[in-house]
Amino acid sequence: MGHHEEGGGLVLSGPDPEQASLVEAAQPSHEQASLLEAGRLLFARECTFMLGVAALSGLPAARLPEVAFAGRSNVGKSSLINALTGRNTLARTSNTPGRTQELNYFDLGGRLVLVDMPGYGFASAPKGLVEKWTRLVNGFLKGRAVLRRAIVLVDSRHGLKDSDRDMMAMLDKAAVVYQVVLTKADKIKPAELESVRERTAAELKSRVAAHPVIIATSSETGFGIPELRAELTTLSQGASP
Repeated sequence: MGHHEEGGGLVLSGPDPEQASLVEAAQPSHEQASLLEAGRLLFARECTFMLGVAALSGLPAARLPEVAFAGRSNVGKSSLINALTGRNTLARTSNTPGRTQELNYFDLGGRLVLVDMPGYGFASAPKGLVEKWTRLVNGFLKGRAVLRRAIVLVDSRHGLKDSDRDMMAMLDKAAVVYQVVLTKADKIKPAELESVRERTAAELKSRVAAHPVIIATSSETGFGIPELRAELTTLSQGASP
């Protein structure tokens, strides 16, 4: 897969981006507005749990574009999936990080499949469990032709951690395009959020499969959720309407 996808990000453009940025931030361009609306409509469709996969032999038939969500076990992955789909209980949230050790599949209106990957970075997990996780995730990433992108969730309060870098290295090796999404953006000040975004972007430049657009989100306030919906909608193109 390519390093930077064509037309994958919501990037401001124009003859003078610096002067236009404030105006465009307040009033999205026609193209951006169309993408945001398309994202709203897609994620307003019914989203249903398909199955949980604990072994590669249980993977469902590859029939729709898939987007996988990866992240540390306490990054707020389930909360983000629930916020995207507008359903509070679609993805299970747990007070015990690392509890869900399956690939959980969700069908979004017959257009896109969301795959909730088991969380990583659980320091107290037994070695056997970590090895099982690695085999499952590695096999899934390397053999899933319909996987359009992986979303790597990073807690905006902490930035990239070594476990995130390990995950990105796995994605680089598997040649799966991935995009970093910052979570819990409401928990830090805007200046701090921008600093984390800049540091993350600088580090991603050396990653062969990293998508360049970073989106900051908050599952609690809804910040960034419309933009992420729009981004993911571009990956559903080609699916039956």
